[in-house]
Amino acid sequence: MRATRSRGAAIALTGVLAVSLSACAGTDSGASGPVDLTMALWSSNEGHLALLQEIGDAYVEEHGDEVSSITFEPVTNPDYVAGLTTQIAGGDVPDLAWIPEASGPEFVDSGILHDVRETLEGADGYDLDDILPAALAPWQDDDGGVYAYPFSNSPFALYVNDDLVAAAGQPDVESLVSTPDYTWDTVADIAAAVNGETGATGLNVPTFNPTNWSAVTMLGNAWGAAPWSEDGTTCEFASPEMIEYLTWYQDQIDRGAIPAVSGNAAPAAFASGDVAFSVAQLSQSGSLDDSFEWSFLPLPAGPEGYHPIVGQAGVSVLERSENQDQAAGFLAYLTNPTNAELLAQFFPPPRESLLNVETLSQAAPKLSPDEIQSAIIDVVPDASVKPQHPVLSQFSDKVRAGLDPVWSGGDVETAVTGICEQISPTLKG
Repeated sequence: MRATRSRGAAIALTGVLAVSLSACAGTDSGASGPVDLTMALWSSNEGHLALLQEIGDAYVEEHGDEVSSITFEPVTNPDYVAGLTTQIAGGDVPDLAWIPEASGPEFVDSGILHDVRETLEGADGYDLDDILPAALAPWQDDDGGVYAYPFSNSPFALYVNDDLVAAAGQPDVESLVSTPDYTWDTVADIAAAVNGETGATGLNVPTFNPTNWSAVTMLGNAWGAAPWSEDGTTCEFASPEMIEYLTWYQDQIDRGAIPAVSGNAAPAAFASGDVAFSVAQLSQSGSLDDSFEWSFLPLPAGPEGYHPIVGQAGVSVLERSENQDQAAGFLAYLTNPTNAELLAQFFPPPRESLLNVETLSQAAPKLSPDEIQSAIIDVVPDASVKPQHPVLSQFSDKVRAGLDPVWSGGDVETAVTGICEQISPTLKG
């Protein structure tokens, strides 16, 4: 969903920290002489950092008269967005930053990010039109400004432990793909059978905990369910579709297909070999070895058909950077077609020209060409981005509290009706 509210709207990230547009007013971008750039990161993965530094060093070598160094700094706060916004509010402003998709519209709408469309369009060989429109849309405003490059555009898929499924006497799941039987109901039946026969976890969503509730509610797309209307002004948690989906999810917990929610404890890791199905992105494949047979499949269909979903991360220039022009120049370099292909080692690219088996095999060498084709290439162009909202942080905690009874077996309709009563005034603005 694209941001639609006034650029003067306040941002209230993490529900505690408020950073207004006036506090984020742009500074002079005309620093003279070579400057030192910094980029804030969510990841501290050594491979990610090494690749980014390699690209950064190459840029400095080519543009030493503009940029003398580029430093990539992971934010150490466990709550990345809280850590980043605290830096911004405190005046320790990075020049560029990794922005999670859930916060994208809120950052765009509040003026924290710098419009880089002109820089990207003017960069030799950049080809802004190569970026999938659906991938770029969450990072634009109604005037066509571009506030981030969605460097990671990763579809959610279904990981299957083929050994566990076979041990429970269940059918080969991959053979069901593209048949009418490849549905969430079928997967749940197999998951419940695996749990009953082996004691292993049936189906989990490893990023889910009550705070990260959207990791589960996003799957309601296949039921035609959405948490709010497309324009973001109407609560849809109490819609018949969402009630049907959450009731289904609750039923799967009751029958053992899905593990019970236990506080904020992380679900069992698929890599342990003790999980039959896991809904996760491409990056999970890096933790897997040959200790058991596994498959990487597109998400199943629900009552409303097949609805693929992608999670994103964007990289942006911050409006308060003292080096906007130099930072935007580096962003154009970091995300040009050549370097986007390098980044594909870790992050599925949003560029249509790079959606091919050869490129994506770098990001997922453990996947077969057929898996890459069916679960990534065939999925990404039509996939929806995880639900987003321009003021998500202002009501996310209310949703979390409202959904707690659902995870513990309470009445679904009562719970979601209460959520809409709580958040509707905020959505309407």
